Amino acid sequence: MADDDFESGLGPLWMRAQAGDDAAYRQALLRIAARLRSYFSRRLSSLPDEVEDLVQETLLALHLQRGTYDPAWPVGAWAFAIARHKLMDLFRRRGRREALHEPLDELDEASHPVVADERPAQRDLALLLEALPAAQRSAIVMTRIEGLSMAEASGRSGVSVAALKVQVHRGLRRLAQLAKDASR
Repeated sequence: MADDDFESGLGPLWMRAQAGDDAAYRQALLRIAARLRSYFSRRLSSLPDEVEDLVQETLLALHLQRGTYDPAWPVGAWAFAIARHKLMDLFRRRGRREALHEPLDELDEASHPVVADERPAQRDLALLLEALPAAQRSAIVMTRIEGLSMAEASGRSGVSVAALKVQVHRGLRRLAQLAKDASR
């Protein structure tokens, strides 16, 4: 019954939003966002920090894809199809990165690596990245820090994969030079 209420309240709002009603659009997105938080929270109980990021990614995708909505289908079904894709993308990204690492929880205490305070390194990296042109900095952050594939970063930035590769290459070369100069 709650799903029926959700859909019956959302459908007319979305149709008004599609017709250009900004207030209805904001209200529809607020309703969808609340439902998305619940949806992602149930599925990501072990990754609660990812919930809000996925809500925002999904809302952005809904905004960008709103022209693909078919009024013959329920708005909720369309929105949650996009949400499921975002969730699968997260699982693929995390699986790809986490498969490269040994879980620290499974190591005995003596085997844990000694970690120095990372803040100075993070600060230094941030300063070096700020010295890069915006396109190179963005390309490096998306592909090397956030772990996106070239195709994912290309989709997010609107830059071709080839141009993105060039930006990453030039940016990394410039970072190496900046780090070398800083160590002198």
